[in-house]
Amino acid sequence: MQRDIALLVEMLDHAFVGRGWHGTTLTGALRGLTPKQALAHPGGARHCVWDLVLHTAYWKYVVRCRITGERPAGGFPRSPSNWPSPPEHPTTALWRKDVWLLKEMHAQLRQAVTQLPPSRLDARSPTGQWRFAELIHGVAAHDLYHTGQIQLLKRLAGRR
Repeated sequence: MQRDIALLVEMLDHAFVGRGWHGTTLTGALRGLTPKQALAHPGGARHCVWDLVLHTAYWKYVVRCRITGERPAGGFPRSPSNWPSPPEHPTTALWRKDVWLLKEMHAQLRQAVTQLPPSRLDARSPTGQWRFAELIHGVAAHDLYHTGQIQLLKRLAGRR
């Protein structure tokens, strides 16, 4: 794997799994949460952890599609796409399934990045606005951003 590609994959993984030098990773922030905790709302129409799990899974899917130029049959498995709704009748099995979806979208994105020729990193995505390298860097930053939100939501829920 070329150095630039390897660095981008490392960025994706440092934001998502294992120990991050910065602190908790996205999967670390989700560890041990129950469906009830994942659905706790801080107030009003603000997002809960479950919302953020589905939202980050969706954007991993979008970036992968832009990198590969392919849209899998059936599209993203939850709807509405950008902010899918948590299930009406949440269960531990459904929570685990959505966390698995997030992990699967990460694995598929990671695979797409490893297969991206380094010469394409400076190419524009199909939307033309961002280079592929910027999209990959951006999705890692997106994970970190929402990890911070999840950590805050967990702390706020613990004070109630």
